[in-house]
Amino acid sequence: MLMVLGKAGAGATGAGALALGKAGVVAAAAGVVAVSFVTTVTLGTFAASGTAQGAANNLPLSSGSVPAAYQPLIQKWGTLCPEITPPMLAAQLYQESGFDPSARSPAKAYGMAQFLEGTWAVYGTDGDGDGKADIWNPADAIASAASYDCALAKDVAQVPGDKQSNLLAAYNAGPYAVIKSDGVPPYAETQGYVRSIKALARSFTAPTATLPVILSAQSSGAIYYAQTKLGTPYLWGGEGLPSQDGRFDCSGLTQAAYASVGITLPRVANDQWYAGEHPSRDQLRPGDLVFFANDLSDPRSIHHVGIYVGGGYMIDAPHTGAVIRYDTIDQKGYIGATRVTSDGAQALPQRGTDGSITAPNAPGQGAAKS
Repeated sequence: MLMVLGKAGAGATGAGALALGKAGVVAAAAGVVAVSFVTTVTLGTFAASGTAQGAANNLPLSSGSVPAAYQPLIQKWGTLCPEITPPMLAAQLYQESGFDPSARSPAKAYGMAQFLEGTWAVYGTDGDGDGKADIWNPADAIASAASYDCALAKDVAQVPGDKQSNLLAAYNAGPYAVIKSDGVPPYAETQGYVRSIKALARSFTAPTATLPVILSAQSSGAIYYAQTKLGTPYLWGGEGLPSQDGRFDCSGLTQAAYASVGITLPRVANDQWYAGEHPSRDQLRPGDLVFFANDLSDPRSIHHVGIYVGGGYMIDAPHTGAVIRYDTIDQKGYIGATRVTSDGAQALPQRGTDGSITAPNAPGQGAAKS
């Protein structure tokens, strides 16, 4: 019988939940060899080595995109096999838990990588060498997430097409679905998951000198919207609603500005941080979002955001008692900027009122999970 071990994400159903779907039932009835057995065997090879497989996939993480305590671990384990990269691994961990090592989901998935206990029993890896694979230990969770990815990559290694896309599809729909489809299966949920992780990975990749610097129509529209709000009094929690007399807080303003050009951003600043690539200070262009944090080594401490307009200035809603205005970006706590893109924004998970993260393509919606 074909058995695909489950792995649930941080939301009510989770981004990485794997189940025996329609494709798996067909395979089981036909007596197909269990691909999960191959996964279990290959896992030991990757986890035991604990070494990078080569330099080609050793893409550097963007500064400030990952909490500093986890950056060396993600950089190391993100090169465990050629099919993954540190930014891709970071994107998965962010989508699963927002880098929260104490995350719990209603699906009973635990830790930063959101493993089910049964799955952890097979894939749990002792990442820090203390003799124990602890689901709550970030070092072990990060190592286990990478090892799990690489095991899946091995399962679908003979499938044609992009190796990383096939791996991500296997993570979402199970290896058999990828093998049966000769690539990413035609499930909207799975295709969406592949797109989301690849888009989100760009937010974790260090910018290159070739990052485009032209001003987009969407950036111009967002700036124009913010300019129409100059002089509006600040309101904590403000989203510009009539019931709020059209007032905003900092992330409410940036959210509304980009909504005016058809891009939906999350509500809070430290989630908006991941809506695209992170240009360096000398690559800033009008329309980029600029961010400020209490701890420059931890993006989870981001507390303020504005819209860059050029010349070292931004439009922002600063604080209670102030109005929306032009401010310099050269002030304490500047952590960096984000070049918002449509696909980057669409890839972002949603944060519930309790702070939990729900992926935009959570299992339970596609044919593979029915």
